[in-house]
Amino acid sequence: MAKVAAKIIDDISVKEITGESDSFENMLDETLKDIKSFEGAVVEGTVVGLDDDFVTLDVGLKSEGRVPLREFGAAGARAEIKMGDKVEVYVERMENKDGEAVLSREKARREESWVQLEKQHKANERVTGVIFGRVKGGFTVDLNGAVAFLPGSQVDIRPVRDISPLFGTPQPFLILKMDRARGNIVVSRRAVLEESRAEARSELVSNLKEGQELQGVVKNITDYGAFIDLGGVDGLLHVTDISWKRINHPTEVLSVGQTVNVKIIRFNEESQRISLGMKQLESDPWEEVDGKFIVGQRYTGRVTNIADYGAFVELAEGIEGLVHVSEMSWTKKNVHPGKIVSTSQEVEVQVLDVDLTKRRISLGLKQCTENPWDKFAVDFKPGTVLEGEIRNVTEFGLFVGVGDQIDGMVHMSDLSWSESGEDAIKNYKKGDMVKVKILEIDADKERVSLGIKQLDSDPFADALGGLGKGAIVTCTVTAVTDKGIEVSVNDGIHGFIRKSDLSRERSEQRPDRFAVGEKVDAKVTKVDRSGRKLELSIKQREIDEDKKAMAEYGSSDSGASLGDILGAALQKKGAQASDEAEEAPKKAKKSKKDEETAEDDADGDEA
Repeated sequence: MAKVAAKIIDDISVKEITGESDSFENMLDETLKDIKSFEGAVVEGTVVGLDDDFVTLDVGLKSEGRVPLREFGAAGARAEIKMGDKVEVYVERMENKDGEAVLSREKARREESWVQLEKQHKANERVTGVIFGRVKGGFTVDLNGAVAFLPGSQVDIRPVRDISPLFGTPQPFLILKMDRARGNIVVSRRAVLEESRAEARSELVSNLKEGQELQGVVKNITDYGAFIDLGGVDGLLHVTDISWKRINHPTEVLSVGQTVNVKIIRFNEESQRISLGMKQLESDPWEEVDGKFIVGQRYTGRVTNIADYGAFVELAEGIEGLVHVSEMSWTKKNVHPGKIVSTSQEVEVQVLDVDLTKRRISLGLKQCTENPWDKFAVDFKPGTVLEGEIRNVTEFGLFVGVGDQIDGMVHMSDLSWSESGEDAIKNYKKGDMVKVKILEIDADKERVSLGIKQLDSDPFADALGGLGKGAIVTCTVTAVTDKGIEVSVNDGIHGFIRKSDLSRERSEQRPDRFAVGEKVDAKVTKVDRSGRKLELSIKQREIDEDKKAMAEYGSSDSGASLGDILGAALQKKGAQASDEAEEAPKKAKKSKKDEETAEDDADGDEA
């Protein structure tokens, strides 16, 4: 202020000396026309006052100005300023309503920074800044007074869950875009890291080789493994290479940001893919398995994982065996293993097989308990009648509980003697108590066959009596069809005579020549016990009768009818009579000649 007043006085004195007669007002306006340019300019001021919130500065104007104390400190840090310090400030207005100059330290720093930042941006140089705030989509960065925007995607090479450790710490950034008219600056920390990473990667890759042991940081975790940052280059640590023991998910052992020791197990120089392993740094437990687990012996282990096909049991550190679902229970079939055992449960198992080549151990859980099927086979025999609850009804039969853990099956064909299986099964429902007879016990196949109809005698067998194949029976015609005739035997057994079996003569093989109720004799050709019916033949009966007749007449012509046989006999007899008639005159003439010869012989003897 004193500087401005002195200048005004000097200018007025000059005017008076030169004799110019302009008024004082004109002279003052002329003198201050350049001072108006103070607004929007950066000037130097002196600290003349300090309190808890403001700093009072003298910048040579007619009044002093006050600036918030926080503007003199770095972002997030307390201001370090004292009386008499010289600082540069930005003049927003020469005077406000209170008569004070309106000043800003931040805008002064910003103006200074913008000039320097523009130079660095053109030269593509890195700048130093401090992250001090969080805004939508990213963060704010103090670039020595100028405020820049740091997008969330430009913070790091990989997603960072917690950025708080980066707050308040000077970081290198690269300016991506500047717009002074709008006051926008966009920076990237990621670009700087990628540049450094590329340099480090090139050097690191050139020295990598399989079998090398390195230290890295877990960068990202997936279901199938984890990506390890080896210092500029990433390698994949597959879940199967984390530990010799079973790991369901990498997060059971690893966490993002964790430092781990790894070994390069595969390295492709062309694709620069690196496969890492952690378990390879430890001894292989399978090398000590030989002779340790013996087939048939029982061991105690812990269930580590349950799948649809069985449960894995850890027998020793890094050594697991599989209990297949079929080896979990003697009686519980088609049940998920999770309903029999639970994860981390201690169980007793029996070794069924050891395959060191495939690194597999087959285990059995049910073998450690008594086999209820063997016990059932000892306690019960076929023919025993039991009562049980229907556990399930299926399309092919009933499952009936015949023991605490054992179900037997009644096939639909064993439900009723008189009804079809499809009809008979409709009479039963789950939960019913039924009596059953044991038909067969197969402990090896874990099967018990039961029957309900066998509780009663077979009415078909009773009606059949001693009737069997080859018997000649008298039938009653019950129905006539195009294909033959239906008959009834012994007042209860159904039979059928096919059209071709109605007669030996083709002309007589007509079903319509029979009437319902008519009695016919036929031969039983087949006894169908499952279908509960007989197959008969009139033709066969006739053939059998002809054979018998031929046997009586000494003929073996099985194709001749009885009439043919009788005709042949009569014809033979007639032929014999004709032959005898022809031979009679010859015999008479010969006899007469013989008599004459005899007489001549007699006369000769007498002479």
